Amino acid sequence: MGEIITVDDPADPRLHDYTDLTDVELRRRREPAEGLFIAEGEKVVRRAGDAGYGMRSMLLSRKWVDVMRDVIDRSDAPVYVVEPALAEQVTGYHVHRGALASMQRRPLPEPADVLRTARRVVVMESVNDHTNIGAIFRSAAALGMDAVLLSPDCADPLYRRSVKVSMGAVFSVPYARLETWPKGLRTVQDLGFTVLALTPDGRAHTLDETAPHRMDRVALMLGAEGTGLSPRALSAADTWVRIPMSHGVDSLNVGAAAAVAFYAVTAGRPQE
Repeated sequence: MGEIITVDDPADPRLHDYTDLTDVELRRRREPAEGLFIAEGEKVVRRAGDAGYGMRSMLLSRKWVDVMRDVIDRSDAPVYVVEPALAEQVTGYHVHRGALASMQRRPLPEPADVLRTARRVVVMESVNDHTNIGAIFRSAAALGMDAVLLSPDCADPLYRRSVKVSMGAVFSVPYARLETWPKGLRTVQDLGFTVLALTPDGRAHTLDETAPHRMDRVALMLGAEGTGLSPRALSAADTWVRIPMSHGVDSLNVGAAAAVAFYAVTAGRPQE
């Protein structure tokens, strides 16, 4: 069982993992370099542990100690108990959910490793909004996608906002980062995947016409909010696909479009 320690100094160095959580650029640099990520909220902390991520420490307000008692009892990590006002001083925001944990990152697998047993894969290009990353992972998990591949410039799925929006689904779907773009898509195609580029372009085939659920192995490629897929990514795809729109709407945001497309890709797929 981890030691429960009351802390009353916001400058206590033991709270270093939790400092300046609202400074996005700082945390983007710090967290991968220091090998950590932050899980926020009871469900997310539990899911991170269940997924096998090691715990470095917990930061709890007093009332959450009993709620998280079973998690505390299973871990050797220290538990720092603080008043809500002190937690706000340390993190930079009001911690509504009352429970934070600093978790240990694991090395990312190679793309070929996550593709080996997959049949339905998400590929993201330049998706830098953490809310969109989290929403896409949550839909991918819920709708039966097998893995996620990220272009080199995609945002970190383990950033606190991404993890929170996904409700811990980032722990459920294997993911890897391609080292080169779009050249890295050749790895996907060489393993038998048909790369479908999701675009609102009128020249694209509708998802119904393409019938991706009947294809053996599919990699569905999504672009960033607003800009969509780059010309280089579109050129590297095997087929362009689109979601038909009505009432003069030209497109959906990438999170909503992803969920619709994932259903089209996985509908009728035998459960394994």
